Amino acid sequence: MATATDAAEGSSLVFHPMDQFIVKPLFGDTIAWYSITNVTLWMFFAILAIIGLLVLSTSRRAVVPGRMQSVAELSYGFIYKMLEDICGKDGVKYFPYVMTLFMFIVVANFLGLIPTAFTTTSHFAVTVVLALAVFLTVTILGFVKNGTAFLGLFWVSSAPLALRPILAVIELISYFVRPVSHSIRLAGNVMAGHAVIKVFAGFAAVAVISPVSVLAITAMYGLEVLVSFIQAYVFTILTCVYLKDALHPHH
Repeated sequence: MATATDAAEGSSLVFHPMDQFIVKPLFGDTIAWYSITNVTLWMFFAILAIIGLLVLSTSRRAVVPGRMQSVAELSYGFIYKMLEDICGKDGVKYFPYVMTLFMFIVVANFLGLIPTAFTTTSHFAVTVVLALAVFLTVTILGFVKNGTAFLGLFWVSSAPLALRPILAVIELISYFVRPVSHSIRLAGNVMAGHAVIKVFAGFAAVAVISPVSVLAITAMYGLEVLVSFIQAYVFTILTCVYLKDALHPHH
């Protein structure tokens, strides 16, 4: 008697859209802290791509820039203007950190769109570390720059006195929820898009609905290109907003 597993294996409609997010060691069968996995490999590729874009393409700068130099200069100007508009001149000194965050996320997102590639930003282990780094940096910077006056971020002085303690609790909770929402937003959106593409790809093997599936994959892929940039932008602009709170904590 055939089991459910056997039936599933014999069906052309059986596919696992979440398998693409499995972390696998490249050497050996077990994962330890020193193991080289598909995650670390594609993070390394992201770093190489960033170096190629920002360092190698601008090493021989020309008055009339080439394509790569144009992309590097547009990225630089885009993040610099964003940081200056949100944080003011005080925030410009933190430009290297914000620029690094944006470039890593956007490049990792785009590399994940390559067929058979691994999307590192789809893993909470990656996005949580990035979000916690922002959270700790902003918190430490807030106290270093403002001392105990940084706590004024949680005290809404413009509200009625009776409501201020309640609002302070709400502000405190929302502050500590920041790294959670910051990381889940990025990983969740990237993971969801790739999973949907995988689902449509699974149905592409069925002749009757194959043309519809291919059209759906094409549309979703185009949407994911847009999402890859938007999610990097959202993560970066939120980092700038949090940095502004650290530099200017008073409501």
